[in-house]
Amino acid sequence: MPSPSIAHARPAWWLRLNRVSSRWWRRLPPSRQDRLATVGPLISVLLFLAAIATAFWFLRSEEVEREAASVLRDVEITQQQIALRLIENQEQIGQMARELVAADMQHADFALLASSLIESRPELIRIDWMDRFGAVRALERGAFSTTSEAEVLSAAGHRATARDTTAGATLPATAESTAAAGVGPAHPAQAAFVAAREERRPAYSAAFDDEFGRPVFQVVVPMIDRGRFAGALAARYAIETLFWRQVPPDVSARHRITAVRADGLALAGTNTPMPGRAQEPGAIVHEVPLTPAMNGIVLRGEGWRTSIGLIGNTLFWMVVALSMLTLWMLIGAWRHLRRRAQIQAALVQETQFRRAMENSMLTGMRALDMDGRITYVNAAFCQMSGYSESELLGCTPPYPYWPPDHAEENRRLLQQEMQGRSPAGGIEVRLMRKDGQRFDARMYVSPLIDPQGRQTGWMTSMTNITEAKRIRDQLSASHERFTTVLEGLDASVSVLSVQQGDLLFANRSYRLWFGADALGHALLTGIAARQDEDDIDDGVDPLSGLPAQALTEGSGDLREVYVEPLRKWFDVRSRYVQWTDGRLAQMVIATDVTARVRAEEVSKQQADKAAVTSRLMTMGEMASSVAHELNQPLTAIVNYCNGMLTRVQGDAIEREDLVHALRKTAHQAQRAGLIIHRIRAFVKRSEPQRQAVQARTVVDNTVELASIELRRRNVALRTYVAQHLPEMQVDPILIEQVLLNLIKNAAEAIDASHMPSSRRHIELRVVPRHTPEEGGAIEFSVTDAGPGLPDDVISRLYEAFFSTKADGLGIGLSLCRSIVESHRGRMRAQNLYNGEVVSGCRFSFALPVDPAPRADVAAQVAAGARDASRAETALLT
Repeated sequence: MPSPSIAHARPAWWLRLNRVSSRWWRRLPPSRQDRLATVGPLISVLLFLAAIATAFWFLRSEEVEREAASVLRDVEITQQQIALRLIENQEQIGQMARELVAADMQHADFALLASSLIESRPELIRIDWMDRFGAVRALERGAFSTTSEAEVLSAAGHRATARDTTAGATLPATAESTAAAGVGPAHPAQAAFVAAREERRPAYSAAFDDEFGRPVFQVVVPMIDRGRFAGALAARYAIETLFWRQVPPDVSARHRITAVRADGLALAGTNTPMPGRAQEPGAIVHEVPLTPAMNGIVLRGEGWRTSIGLIGNTLFWMVVALSMLTLWMLIGAWRHLRRRAQIQAALVQETQFRRAMENSMLTGMRALDMDGRITYVNAAFCQMSGYSESELLGCTPPYPYWPPDHAEENRRLLQQEMQGRSPAGGIEVRLMRKDGQRFDARMYVSPLIDPQGRQTGWMTSMTNITEAKRIRDQLSASHERFTTVLEGLDASVSVLSVQQGDLLFANRSYRLWFGADALGHALLTGIAARQDEDDIDDGVDPLSGLPAQALTEGSGDLREVYVEPLRKWFDVRSRYVQWTDGRLAQMVIATDVTARVRAEEVSKQQADKAAVTSRLMTMGEMASSVAHELNQPLTAIVNYCNGMLTRVQGDAIEREDLVHALRKTAHQAQRAGLIIHRIRAFVKRSEPQRQAVQARTVVDNTVELASIELRRRNVALRTYVAQHLPEMQVDPILIEQVLLNLIKNAAEAIDASHMPSSRRHIELRVVPRHTPEEGGAIEFSVTDAGPGLPDDVISRLYEAFFSTKADGLGIGLSLCRSIVESHRGRMRAQNLYNGEVVSGCRFSFALPVDPAPRADVAAQVAAGARDASRAETALLT
């Protein structure tokens, strides 16, 4: 602990920071303090390593910046030196151009001036005097350092031309002089000459190779004579000589200076390799134009770092190695501490979990020592018995939760428990709560073993089974009631295992009808028949004979089955269920409907008889008209026969007249026979037979039958049948009966209302119709001009035994509707209005032409047929 003098010497902010950090550290939980104590050194080592790496990087960056500044300075010095030299040469060439123009000098004077300039300026290797068209008048070369240039010029056929002494004379353009002057359209020298001529100021060309392969460039200085362009002086520079002469030695000793063309090709430069790394390209590069007036030549300076960097620094890697070792040791210690903390947390969590599990579970736990003393009880045991933990710990038999009247029995069970002879399924005992309420419990016993393997007591788990026992008793009673109900049913109930084919359940009715085996189940479901047929295409499982769709959907189906051995009809409903042991089973409920089926057959027969009776009644009402209709052909036959007999007896008839009379007699006989045949066909009792028939045929037969009644009542019939109608699959006799009934009713309504002749007509129309609901159909409509029907009559029109006629039975329209609905059609009746006055009535029905009925239409037809069958059965019975 620091002394008081030292504490007073410290600043106040340090003391405040120390107090704040101490309070913050004490408020942290121990686990957080351990974590921070472990992670703190790890973070400090990482920070130290980061600081060392940052220091090395900073020093290297400073070195790179110093070297870059040195390269920039040397490049700028070299640029200034070369630019100053070029400006001096440009002034000398300009002065010589002005002297040539002012003094009107000749070739000898030009050679003298040019040779003097070339000798004093070694970088100038050639000066050309060109006229205003670019032709070389004279040229002067520098001294050859070797004989190669002379040899090249001699091989090229260079011929020196004598200098003309007269003013304005030009030299012949030889091959060498033309190439030197750059007369090519894309040559840099020619481009510089054009620029100097047009701009009237000196122009520098881009770098190019001369005839000896040396990189050169030239400056073209225009010659101006009284404001006009009189020619130019072109001075050619050797770039290598210019660099050797103008780059300072100290600069070339420090850095590599290179002249580079625009495409990156090096033209000339100093060979200054890096110490220890000869011929290695520089790491620091700076480029500037050779001169502002130069086109495409760049001055490049290259420098190098002198340090070896982090990769080769031994001290840096030693620091890194020591830091990594420290990190490894800290991480190992941290992982060890973390593993210990995890184990400690797991132990705490396991203890809390066990305590929470014991306190939250509904099973009571009790521990006994070897003397039967209670050493432990959980919260569920205390709640179950009503005693607290302090009241139970240390108790010996008899325990306070033992009922007095069951004390001996419980003591016997305890002795059995202490001897280890308790059954594995537990012991059912009767116990008593502290408030005196009794309950049933089941107890399970297991020995307590210490770490040395010795038994120290017994652990008992206790479960309250009072409610479970009550539910079990109720389930048993419910099962008995359910079995009694199933046994008392008049329907047979059977359950068959799908996999094994065993009969799992059968009630009394099943056993009475089919016995105790699964044969009756197979007869009711048709499994045996389907297995024999091996009907795999219809989705039937050949192994079990059960439909795969029903197995997946689980829905039941209802169908009628005839059992031949019993000669009974059954309504069979089956579905697939999961049996009590988890097996898939098929349950079948079969109800004896033999009486109902026979009643339906009788009802159907009576309905057929009712239809025949209706036709007979219709013909009975038309009897007088039929007799009158038959009387005409019979009278004609008698008259023809009497006339022929008289003429034959008087021998006053010719052969042709006799044949003609006999033909008329035969025609009248055929007419009478046709009338009788159609009446017999109409009233003949026969089974309904659907066949392909044309609507025109049905209409023609109906009109023939109705014409007798219509003539008797003085009512006209107009018919219209559309062309190209498709065939119908119907019973023609039944459809004719419907049409005849509707026409007859319309004629009776017109005649009974004493309608005038303008309204004594009926219209029969047959037209095609198509609707989204019904599809393609043929519509028959009978329209009359009678008084119509009241609204209350229309609502009751098809009721059985309802009729508007005094002598009517009320079954005609009901039968007509049943016939139409059996053909998947629908009948409609409506009044026709002229403004607000009823002008007639229309009965119509449509018969579909599609032979495959839709499901909804088929359901409606079946419902209509059942209703009609019930009404007709009630009528006939």
